[in-house]
Amino acid sequence: MRLTVFWDRMNQQFGEGYAASVAKDHVMAALGGRTVEQALADGEPAKKVWQAVVATFDVPSKLQ
Repeated sequence: MRLTVFWDRMNQQFGEGYAASVAKDHVMAALGGRTVEQALADGEPAKKVWQAVVATFDVPSKLQ
């Protein structure tokens, strides 16, 4: 998954403003206690990070 696809899905799920907040502020156990921003900065693949978002939030199947 490319980062552009990742951010498109984040924006669809949360809305543009809230997606940025979730990425910056929400620490996820599925990411080893990191935020989306931290995980991506650490080099985690966007697909793995998206899977963590799906596991953490109620994401509709069309975005999974």
